[in-house]
Amino acid sequence: MKKEIKKEWFLDRYCKQQFAALVENGKLAEFDYEPEPRTSCVGNIYKGQVTNVLSGMNAAFVNCGLSRNCYLSMDTTYTDYTKYDGTMVETKQETPTLKVGDEIIVQVTQAARGNKGAKVTTHLSFVGKRIIYLPNTSFLGISRKIVDEAQREKLLQAATKMRECENEGFIIRTQAPFATQKQLKTETDYLKSLYREMTEYAKTAPVGTLLYEDEDLPVRVVRDSFGESIDAFYVGDEELYERLLHLIRLRKDFPEKKLIKYTGDRLMLKEHGILDLIYDIAQPITPLDNGGYLVIEHTEAMTVIDVNTGKFIGENNLEETVFATNLSAAKEIARQVRLRNIAGIIVVDFIDMAEEDHRLAVTEELKRCLALDKTKTNVLPMSEFCITQFTRKRVGENSGSFFVKPCPHCNGIGHVHDDIYVISRLRAMLLDCFADGNTVAIVDLNINVMKKILSEGFFAVEAKTRWKDKRIYFIPHKTYKEDCFFVKGETAKILQLPDNAQLLQ
Repeated sequence: MKKEIKKEWFLDRYCKQQFAALVENGKLAEFDYEPEPRTSCVGNIYKGQVTNVLSGMNAAFVNCGLSRNCYLSMDTTYTDYTKYDGTMVETKQETPTLKVGDEIIVQVTQAARGNKGAKVTTHLSFVGKRIIYLPNTSFLGISRKIVDEAQREKLLQAATKMRECENEGFIIRTQAPFATQKQLKTETDYLKSLYREMTEYAKTAPVGTLLYEDEDLPVRVVRDSFGESIDAFYVGDEELYERLLHLIRLRKDFPEKKLIKYTGDRLMLKEHGILDLIYDIAQPITPLDNGGYLVIEHTEAMTVIDVNTGKFIGENNLEETVFATNLSAAKEIARQVRLRNIAGIIVVDFIDMAEEDHRLAVTEELKRCLALDKTKTNVLPMSEFCITQFTRKRVGENSGSFFVKPCPHCNGIGHVHDDIYVISRLRAMLLDCFADGNTVAIVDLNINVMKKILSEGFFAVEAKTRWKDKRIYFIPHKTYKEDCFFVKGETAKILQLPDNAQLLQ
């Protein structure tokens, strides 16, 4: 009988970052982060106004409220239809006649570059986990990764039935075959409700209004989790909780009780024991359950993983000890590449095994565990030197980039902890300090980190809300390393502080 996996998501936002951590059976499986606000406008939908018409080019310039006017080509679409197999449905649309002053709804397809504004289209797309909804484009398409002809025909028939008019289209994504007909319809109804809600808002919104923002990290996590057996979403921020609650109510197929708002005084990730698991991502050495360990090193061309027996000595002969260590390593390697979001070429130096059956078994175990990853991988056969190569598709940033930055003292050869990572750790300790009953916190820290906190207002929201009756004194030190700081709690009203102490207002 297959063992059920307990899956819990933890979502939070602070220090101008958004965080998402997936825990499976008590182990951290995924970690991701994203700056707030999002820096990219690609995918966003705006209410624009035509400022200039280029009739000979079937194009126009549109004021969308961005720094420069956007370029609208009537032949451009947000979704690249060439990636999908389309039906015989006509894809070309009747080009509307535009004139200066017209108000239109457009979606950004390409960000501004140099002195050129962003590129936009009137062919809108709303992306779901299994379906892409095209509200004003008569295109029916299906992912080429779905190869079963009977399944393709069935899915395209289902999409045809969901069309309410000829000028409405859908693209079937690779996750669609794993969903029921009811789940596909529910997701379609949700995407349509987003479009209807947006168009209703656009009727009275002024020109330049952002009507629909491409989903940020927490919303993407919740969206892509619909239909999966997620036990709970824990949310550490009230505003984020309200946004996700609205999303779930629009979908109507996910129990609201599984969305849990964290109300504790300490950092949510620390309270649930996840913070230390996240910190481990930055470490090059990862222990195995049997006493062995992995060494993970990144180079410009590839990632190299070395397997070592460590303290594991086994119970039988050397070959069996090595085989057991390599099997354990294969499982952990699959978890680590997913957790750290390692992409590109990955080379694994397994411990030498003499028996061919053992080499094949380790390779199959690695393939089996990597198959649980949503990101595409391709594993090559193990060489006679017990070297295995595999590739993993690049999706987003390596999770380790949150923790480290190139060291300015060694021309990028090494790394030091990133300021955001240090500041987020400091915030967690301040929460602990006040949760323990202290009314004052005295922080000794590096002078440059202090300046960054004060100049960029990282704790500005907390100072005006949950810390408004608290006092925080920063004592800067030029000799402290950037990742070195100490937090001391006090309840006294009169304090003895150095002259250079600065109070967080």
